[in-house]
This record gives sequence, C-alpha cells and structure tokens, in this order.
Amino acid sequence: MNKPKARIDTSDWTKLEAAGLLQIGTGCRISPLARFEPQDETDQLRPITIADNVRIGAGTVVHGGTRIATGVRVEDYVTVGQPEDGYAVGRIYTGTGATSTLAEGTVLRSGAILYAGVSIGADTAIGHRSLIRSHTTIGAHCNIGHGLVIERACTFGDWVRCSPLSHITSSVIAEDRVFLGAGIRTINDKHLIWQDTEGREPDLIPPKFETGARVGTGSTVLGGVTIGARALVGAGSVVTRDIPAGATAYGSPARVHGEAQ
Repeated sequence: MNKPKARIDTSDWTKLEAAGLLQIGTGCRISPLARFEPQDETDQLRPITIADNVRIGAGTVVHGGTRIATGVRVEDYVTVGQPEDGYAVGRIYTGTGATSTLAEGTVLRSGAILYAGVSIGADTAIGHRSLIRSHTTIGAHCNIGHGLVIERACTFGDWVRCSPLSHITSSVIAEDRVFLGAGIRTINDKHLIWQDTEGREPDLIPPKFETGARVGTGSTVLGGVTIGARALVGAGSVVTRDIPAGATAYGSPARVHGEAQ
C-alpha cells in the first residue's frame, strides 16, 4: 500500500521559492495573508509562477500550476487553480491539479473562483464572486460580470461580454464579440439526467453563440441551439431552435421577426 506524501509546509514562502515551487517577479504587491498551495489532493506538486508587477489581495489562495502574467490584479478572497474533487455528470474528479493561466492585464474581482485548467486572456475582467469551472478558456478583452457560473470546458473568444447573474452550462462555445445579457440560462441536457439509477449517461449538447450574436436579459437557450452570427435575441425569450445569422428573434418560443440592426 502506497504511503501518502506528507503535506508540504506552505506557511513560509521562502521555502517554497527555494524548492522551485514558487517564483515571484519584481514589483509585486502580495498580501501576507495570501496563500500558495502547490500540492494537489493527489500529492502532485506543480510550481506557481508570478510575473512582474502583480497584485494579490488578502485571503486569496493560488494553487499549483498557476501562471500569472505581468500586471495581473487579483483582489481579496479569490481562488485560482482549485482542483476539482467529487462527482459531476458521470465522472469522478480526484482533486488533480492542472495548469491555469492569467494573461497580462487580467483582473479578478473579490470572491472569484477559478478551477484548475482555466485560461484567461489578456485584459479580461472576471467579476465579483463569479465561478469558472475546470478547463474553461476565456479570450482577451472579455468582461465577465459578477455572480456568473461558467461550467466546465466552455470556450469564449475575444471581446465577449457576459452580464451578471447568468448560468453558462458546460462546453458552451461563445465566439468573438458575443454579448450575453443579465440572468441568461443555458441548457445542455434535454432529458435532465444526472445520477440515473438505470445507469444511463446524459447526452449533453450545449448551445453555441456565433460571432457577434447578442442575447437579451432573462433569456433561456436550450441544448443544441445555435444563435447565428450577428443575430439578436430579444429579452425574456425561450430559444428552442436555431436562430439564423443576422436575424432578430424574440418570444416564447422565440421566432424570427426580421433582420437584426
């Protein structure tokens, strides 16, 4: 029987630096109440790299494999690189870490939580208390409002805007310059299967938002639906079928009512 590794002492940053597990650039302002955790739940060790002129606030926890580029600002009580641990949609996560990257100029507002394997592009802002699950990629110059949930393996392009209090289900693709209003709900499971007693697995088909698509506040977009490039969906709509590129659609269910302006 393999004996588990002892947990390493993370209270002394100089020891982490000496062990090659923490690298901090010049001009950084890091609260002494921040914490660095290079060891994941499976006892793997991954270095944490912090470039120049980075700011990290009190109560923030940075996990192994995190790479923070120049000029990033991480406010108080943020979590970066948290390993997934537990059951989710037919899979058990074992607490294994992964590489997480914050590109130059990224801002993480207070209370944001980013799981392992997340990649954030340059000059993107993540709002207060927003949750981004494992292996999601968000491009450059994006604005992610407060209180969002972005589930696993989503892919956002550049210049994407997500307004507050929305839920983006797993594996959603939002291409460049997509605009999602506040309180939007997305669905990827038409049969609502989670832990089925008959052993069935969910057939997850997420919606897709093509370049420049806009979806109004309070809308619901069902699984497998594509919102075409530059299409406009009115507030409060329930989108049950594809919306063509360049169209305006609204209603419940949403129907096309002409061309987008």
